[in-house]
Amino acid sequence: MVDLRDSTRADWLRLLTQHRAIAIIRASSVAQGLSMASAAAAGGFRLVEVTWTNNANPADMARAIRLALPNCTVGAGSVLTPADLQGAIAARSQFCFSPHTDRKLIEQANKQGLPMVAGAMTPTEIITAWRAGAAGVKVFPISTLGNATYISRLQGPLGPIPLIPTGGVTSESAPELIAAGAIAVGLSTALFPKSEVDSGDWAAIEARSRYLLALLK
Repeated sequence: MVDLRDSTRADWLRLLTQHRAIAIIRASSVAQGLSMASAAAAGGFRLVEVTWTNNANPADMARAIRLALPNCTVGAGSVLTPADLQGAIAARSQFCFSPHTDRKLIEQANKQGLPMVAGAMTPTEIITAWRAGAAGVKVFPISTLGNATYISRLQGPLGPIPLIPTGGVTSESAPELIAAGAIAVGLSTALFPKSEVDSGDWAAIEARSRYLLALLK
């Protein structure tokens, strides 16, 4: 008999291995968020995360992106509470990220067959998240922890736990993080500069998306 948790993990890890990068959306309106996601998708991104904090109408935004971009896998980020998770599930999110490790959230997500990536910093936190059933571990904030050097140093003692660094990932650090052993990276400001988002320069964001993904191949 196949364990649902193992199956959910395996499917999610295949997606991460295939695509290597997640576009993280924070926007002032549903329309702006949709434009950001569409520009990233035009540049090749297939994993899109809509944060559940610091975002306008995240549930509506996630639904709009899923409807407009059926080739993308759309999930929820910054899931902090059971209410956040229920909102993400109601919006038909396809994965969830949390900045911390909460066993109850992981269990709740696993019961729904929803990949939950838990946030952690230290080796103890990373192992705790993985053993609790997380579908991967968000190492956050990676720019503060030492970027690729930190990920590389974790590989020996932690072995095959899939790590997804976020928080200050740049075009320079992203390929180094993958080379150091990260299964994927999350990109926000480096992918969506505020000046380009505010001016609606979606062509520039599309071009940057294509460039960033090429660096990760």
